[in-house]
Amino acid sequence: MTEQPVGPTEWLTMPDVAERLDIPVNRVHQLVRERKFLAVRKDGVLRVPADFISDDGVVKHLPGVLTVLHDAGYNDDEALRWLYTPDDTLPGTPAEALRGNRATEVKRRAQALGF
Repeated sequence: MTEQPVGPTEWLTMPDVAERLDIPVNRVHQLVRERKFLAVRKDGVLRVPADFISDDGVVKHLPGVLTVLHDAGYNDDEALRWLYTPDDTLPGTPAEALRGNRATEVKRRAQALGF
């Protein structure tokens, strides 16, 4: 990683995520507990980076990457920082790469953090 984290450009509240996924809000909270995606408190409100939710649901490889990061000792804030730190060799951020065709490379890099 070569630069400072940039962070998500758009955040969703839990009700926003529920609406996009067409599920009840309590199910959204359960998905966060299951580490399908992560949420952080901003200005007292639990929010999810909009990048984590696609038209088809939760970004496909995100839960696996979050599990690997958690197993490597990362907490949610550290995982979010890692996902949004630009990397010239990807290029872009791991969060952007997950939405593209570079998810395997992101998972490989996350796995390397544990060693």
